[in-house]
Amino acid sequence: MSKYIIGIDQSTQGTKAVLFDEKGSLLKREDLPHRQIVDSRGYVEHDPEEIYRNVIQVVKNLVEASGIDKNQIEGVGISNQRETSIAWTRDGKPLYNAIVWQCKRAEDICDDIMSKGYGQMIKERTGINLSPYFPAGKLSWIMKNVDAAKKAAKDKKLCCGTVDAFLVYRLTGGREFRTDYSNASRTQLFNIGNLKWDEQICKVFEVPIEALPEVTDSDGYFGETDFEGFLPHPVPIRGVLGDSHGALFGQGCLSEGMVKATYGTGSSVMMNIGDKQVLSSHGLVTSLAWKIGGKVDYVLEGNINYTGAVITWLKDDLQLINSAAETEALAREADPEDHSYIVPAFSGLGAPYWDGKAEAVICGMTRTTKKAEIVRDALDCIAYQIADIVGAMNDDVSFSIKELRVDGGPTKNAYLMQFQTDMVRVPVLVPPAEELSAMGAAYAAGIALGIYDKNKLFSGIKRTEYNVKMSEKEYEGHYNGWKAAVRKVLQP
Repeated sequence: MSKYIIGIDQSTQGTKAVLFDEKGSLLKREDLPHRQIVDSRGYVEHDPEEIYRNVIQVVKNLVEASGIDKNQIEGVGISNQRETSIAWTRDGKPLYNAIVWQCKRAEDICDDIMSKGYGQMIKERTGINLSPYFPAGKLSWIMKNVDAAKKAAKDKKLCCGTVDAFLVYRLTGGREFRTDYSNASRTQLFNIGNLKWDEQICKVFEVPIEALPEVTDSDGYFGETDFEGFLPHPVPIRGVLGDSHGALFGQGCLSEGMVKATYGTGSSVMMNIGDKQVLSSHGLVTSLAWKIGGKVDYVLEGNINYTGAVITWLKDDLQLINSAAETEALAREADPEDHSYIVPAFSGLGAPYWDGKAEAVICGMTRTTKKAEIVRDALDCIAYQIADIVGAMNDDVSFSIKELRVDGGPTKNAYLMQFQTDMVRVPVLVPPAEELSAMGAAYAAGIALGIYDKNKLFSGIKRTEYNVKMSEKEYEGHYNGWKAAVRKVLQP
């Protein structure tokens, strides 16, 4: 009898459900988008109820489109957009829209905490630079600005967490209030040394520690769900990972020194550094990869706010293209003598610069700079930003990076992948599937349930390999130009 695992990836732009068989093969995928709620202040939000409804519906769509027997579904894995933050009551009702990871409304809160001298302590305990990017500041903003959250906290009925915790809570009918180690480590409220919520840091941000979820192994038991009665019986949720961590696991980056880059709305570049934490001195953060099989692995990570979102900007705002698929051909048409650059600091710059006040620019333009050049610059800035982080990783660790494993929709763009290879100066490997976040969570669940053999699962993946073609001199010219462009936007 066939056995199936469902992987759910709740990401920034939408929710996908992916079906895997007992061999780990991807059989079917279904997607649903959700609204991007952006106001005049630049606040970015999602509707948690819309997200939850989409999770239920996309699973129904997946199972019905595949035609499988519902009784043969063995379990569920969930990956999620990580730093997006939600507050809700014990009856599961959201108290405010989800504050999206891109939103920097908590900037003043973080500046105030920094001025009080807490910045270094927070970085040492959480591995993360004090920033409005992370849930600590976002949840603090909710506690200061949403009266219903204050009341729920006073009444001991408040739940705070990331999207995974909200989905687990709702999918299990409020029976399980849990997050995993990967998501907890990204909140800026979790001590990655002693692996506990940090009481002092919670007090600094004024987030009630009792309102935070129980931290559970990434392949642990997160309760059971029947997706609002859609399945004939409940199935266990046995894998929960932040989307970038899910992609790291799905890529098979299970050993020290292995690196992956996920290309999404933004990007995460992540290196498995083994069971010992390394605090970066080059603008990266240290997080937990996961706790799987009872063992914790750490990562170095750099996050970029705008990568795939730059292509969306070209399409929706500048209206230079009708679809992302057009970018490859246009980039190849661009004049190689044109040396313009885009620095996409639309919401500041993330790693390794961490300048929230930086503003986006297009610089170095001449009369030769036309549509094709702007489109090429948009692709190139993705590769440059990832190269910045890979370089910082090389500076932080004693071992050298041998290859870069990549995933996400933009990896289908051969121009971008070759340019990425030339900028990081190591081979870039593209897997046959782009659903790596959902795959990682589903694989973690399937291994935990005894359906998959971890060793066999990852050994059979065949990847497309890109190798360095650009000369060292040409590379230095391109990359030095990029660094000069970045210096133009950094605040003194």
